[in-house]
Amino acid sequence: MGQLFLVRHGQASLGAADYDQLSALGQQQSQRLGEHWHAQGITFDAVITGAMNRHAQTLAGIQQGMDTQHKAQVWSGLNEYDAEAVIRAIQPRELVKPTTAEGYKQYFRLLRDGLTQWMAGVVSPQGMPSYTEFVLGVTAALDHIRQQHEGNVLLVSSGGPIATAVAQVLRTSPETSIELNMRMRNSAVTEFSFNPKRHCLVSFNSLPHFETPNHEDWITFA
Repeated sequence: MGQLFLVRHGQASLGAADYDQLSALGQQQSQRLGEHWHAQGITFDAVITGAMNRHAQTLAGIQQGMDTQHKAQVWSGLNEYDAEAVIRAIQPRELVKPTTAEGYKQYFRLLRDGLTQWMAGVVSPQGMPSYTEFVLGVTAALDHIRQQHEGNVLLVSSGGPIATAVAQVLRTSPETSIELNMRMRNSAVTEFSFNPKRHCLVSFNSLPHFETPNHEDWITFA
């Protein structure tokens, strides 16, 4: 029996020219998670990450907090979908970067609509795989973990792939994965137990490293 810890990256740079970079708070969130695990005596037998900058930076923060180094296997099937490409597929006009609360609400409304249409095969966002291919990238990583690993495995990715993994394990609809994705918090931990035949959900979207009053304002979603 193994335990798979799926970690969403720390806070990235929503609204900036390059979203795929951790913010200063995102770096702190990642390091704090590593410190928590270090205090709990948790170690990892294998590490897998997506191929995006924010995945590598999150792992680096975790490693710093744990005072250890992990040789990670990079798995491009764990990369996030391109949110802007999804929105442009249903709204061709220029996408304005959100800067206000209402702007962010509109952004995520469009994203939900675009994701629903992508999943149904109605739109094909430029530069992105089909939804079927996206799911296969995630499930291939899960299959690999079941077949090749045991003990504690750390997987660092993004909200979309992790929500997809949970939906696949629970055998829910694609639309359910959108709801899971939108509720996922930065540096949150989702845990599966696994054996060679299957994964089982143990916990979802938990923040054990932020349970003290000193870290209440570290909880973010984007």
